[in-house]
Amino acid sequence: MDDKRGDMTVRQAGQKGGTSTAGKHGASFYREIGKRGGQARKGQLGTEGYAKLGRKGGEARKTQLGSKGYADLGRKGGEARKTQLGSEGYAQLGRKGGRRVAELIRRGKQPPNGEKTGDHR
Repeated sequence: MDDKRGDMTVRQAGQKGGTSTAGKHGASFYREIGKRGGQARKGQLGTEGYAKLGRKGGEARKTQLGSKGYADLGRKGGEARKTQLGSEGYAQLGRKGGRRVAELIRRGKQPPNGEKTGDHR
């Protein structure tokens, strides 16, 4: 019997399997399994842990791309989101973000433990 297992690297075999799976199931399959995996990981880490993981990944990507490349990536993402939502939906999203930022700033200006603001001499 002719055994061909040694003719292909593990990487090549994985790529061949991935290409085959993509041909059978399409891009939506990968989106769905990615979403399921992300939700499972979020369940393991909790919301804060998952956010921390995202920040860590973002920092690593920023290091790879450099500040300009990372800014370009964000711009492209914003343009794609605008295409998805349309101009009005994108404007609403911006207003929502602006209100959230204003709320966070307002909270940050509040004195801790009910202290009164003013000159403490």
